[in-house]
Amino acid sequence: MVFPASPYSLRTALLGFVLFPLLLVVMLAGWSGLRSLESQVEMRMQQDIELVARAIQLPLSDALARDRRGQIQQALDSAFRIDQVYGAYVYDDSGELIAASGPRSPSMERRRDARLATVTGTHGAYDDRGGDEVYSFFMPLTDAGGRINGLLQVTRHGSDFRDDLAQVRSRALLALAALSLLLPAVVFWGHQRAVGRHVDRLVTVMARVGQGDRLARVRPAGPHELRMLAQAMNRMLEGIQRSETELERQRRRQAALEERLRQSEKLAAIGRLAAGVAHELGTPLGVINGQAQRALRHAPADGGTGKALMKIRREVQRMDRIVRQLLDFGRRNPSCTRPEPVGRLVKSALIQVAEEARGTDVSLRVVTPGVGPTLPMDRPRLEQALTNLLRNALHAAMGQVQVSWGIVGGWLELRVDDDGQGIDPAHRSRLFEPFFTTKSVGSGTGLGLSVAHGAVTEHQGEIQVEDSPLGGARLVIRLPLERIDAA
Repeated sequence: MVFPASPYSLRTALLGFVLFPLLLVVMLAGWSGLRSLESQVEMRMQQDIELVARAIQLPLSDALARDRRGQIQQALDSAFRIDQVYGAYVYDDSGELIAASGPRSPSMERRRDARLATVTGTHGAYDDRGGDEVYSFFMPLTDAGGRINGLLQVTRHGSDFRDDLAQVRSRALLALAALSLLLPAVVFWGHQRAVGRHVDRLVTVMARVGQGDRLARVRPAGPHELRMLAQAMNRMLEGIQRSETELERQRRRQAALEERLRQSEKLAAIGRLAAGVAHELGTPLGVINGQAQRALRHAPADGGTGKALMKIRREVQRMDRIVRQLLDFGRRNPSCTRPEPVGRLVKSALIQVAEEARGTDVSLRVVTPGVGPTLPMDRPRLEQALTNLLRNALHAAMGQVQVSWGIVGGWLELRVDDDGQGIDPAHRSRLFEPFFTTKSVGSGTGLGLSVAHGAVTEHQGEIQVEDSPLGGARLVIRLPLERIDAA
């Protein structure tokens, strides 16, 4: 997943709302400072001229009071030799030029300034001499009595001011330009180091998530706000993963329930069909069994005809049991319960399988004596369930089958143990499925345990498969104690 680039980003927002206003403020402040600096530089240069004038003021005042023109000229020449001085002039108290050192004397307008200086004190002014700007500083000269007897004028090129001010201005503008370039670079670098790389990592992780990597997480780093954002994103991704896991679990559960529903509907249809077929087969089988029994009365038991009739009766009885199992499997009649002792239920079931047990080498015995507690039950249904468990145990046992009961943890348990080879763990989950059997073809229908499971479930109980202390399998019918009444 690629996110389209947007011209409006955090970086451009910083530039537009922080840096550019900051640069504007810096430039305005720099311009104001530059103007102030230029004024200070110009004032300092004027003060330099004033210092030169004050340095020669006393010698000139003394020479002018004594009318020593040579000393006056000598003092002016010494001042003129200073690089900063463009020219030096001395006037008498009437404004007439007495001595000069440098270019020609100032104009008459400057002399009016000179006369003004004799009244107001020192005075500075600019003058234009043939296109060349000159700065003049005027200072009155006094005699020993303090009376003004002359005027000193010291001049300086205006270009000196302009050059120095231009140099100051160029340096200041250069500094502002460098600052204008440096600040965006600092913002770009700082944004990338402090924010950009962490945001890029967030975007990369979100792109991986969008491509299907639900385990991608962001390592919290950077400023506090970005760490909080990364942690919140991780929590969101974990929540999404938990939701997807739960949704997948719900989907699997729904699919399993739908499969069980389809299986139940199929089994219900099979049960109805089996019950119909079994009902139709019941009457012919009864007729066959009756005719075989009547014929057996007139045939020798040890003859070929008698043996054949006995075999017919055994097969009819086997088919009759299959018919009853089909009827039990397809049964949908409501249960008819009444209180019955558990011992009587067990005794009836043992009578049902006693004849089969006598034809084998397996001993069948009851471990728990007595009639036991009384339980509201549909005895034919539970008797059929227990009988099916006993028949399975007889077929699997090597030498013995035991029946016991007891109360364990709020449940009444009926236990059937055998000393056979046990039940393969791979088959335990399908043990109570209809028509599932591990016997050879023709040896079982796979309905016995299914019918037993249905009968126990109707009594709000359950059947469990365990390992028997005898070495084989233990099948346990568990019924809730709240259904038990005192005997």
